Amino acid sequence: MDEDVENRAVELEIRGKKRIFDVDDPVLPDWVEENALESGDFPYKKKLKEEDYLEQLEKLQIELVKVQFWLQATGKRVMALFEGRDAAGKGGAISASSAHMNPRLARVVALTKPTEREQGQWYFQRYVAQFPTAGEFVLFDRSWYNRAGVEPVMGFCTPQQYEDFLKQTPQLEKIIAHEGIFFFKFYLDIGREMQLKRFHDRRHDPLKVWKLSSMDIAALTKWGDYSDKRNRMLKETHTDFAPWTVIRANDKRRARLELIRHMLNAMDYDGKDKKALGTVDEEIIGSGSGFLK
Repeated sequence: MDEDVENRAVELEIRGKKRIFDVDDPVLPDWVEENALESGDFPYKKKLKEEDYLEQLEKLQIELVKVQFWLQATGKRVMALFEGRDAAGKGGAISASSAHMNPRLARVVALTKPTEREQGQWYFQRYVAQFPTAGEFVLFDRSWYNRAGVEPVMGFCTPQQYEDFLKQTPQLEKIIAHEGIFFFKFYLDIGREMQLKRFHDRRHDPLKVWKLSSMDIAALTKWGDYSDKRNRMLKETHTDFAPWTVIRANDKRRARLELIRHMLNAMDYDGKDKKALGTVDEEIIGSGSGFLK
């Protein structure tokens, strides 16, 4: 864990009240615990039962294995971007999607901060180098959309670079669509109290503490800034050829199922079992910025 994370209490305004949140305090405040699941207008009062989740997940993962055989046979390509709030469950969704795929043909891309050489390149260049080859399924754990969120919020890019990104991105993604790549853009959204709960869980779980960074803590007081950047990103880079799929992710189980289901529904692969795909939960998954209103 970063040393910067320790002994950091912040004052937050949540639901019109000023609150003190100290991630180092082992006791999670009641106002977080009680409101976490339903925060951010989440539509369910209880998480999906684990047995129901695992039963549905296995059926969907069997379908994903079929997709891999189909990609190998046809040379088609799939690329999925996983974006969202910090602690929204992007990594877990990627793991659930790729768990039973052949790792030689399903690749996760999680780039670190750019090197000095990469900083001098066209912004998209290092991401384009990771695009799928024939028969490959590539999952991006964050992507070029860093420039639409964390970079402008935290001052890691100039206002001009930010504006240029919003103009250039639909042009790049039009080329991706023209290439015939199956292209998915997922934004996982969670409520504020749920984010605090997950940060707290990470801080006090020795197996997850590595996930909590000083950047996460610095972002706690910038919830509104991130919301504004999210809304603009969803508005200006949501297109017919590269739409945003938005997922309410307070319940990780429901989020993972809907995300995988969405990809499977979009592809006409060999041996597709439509019954196994189940029913789309339109309370959890939607399209574009309008879904979060």
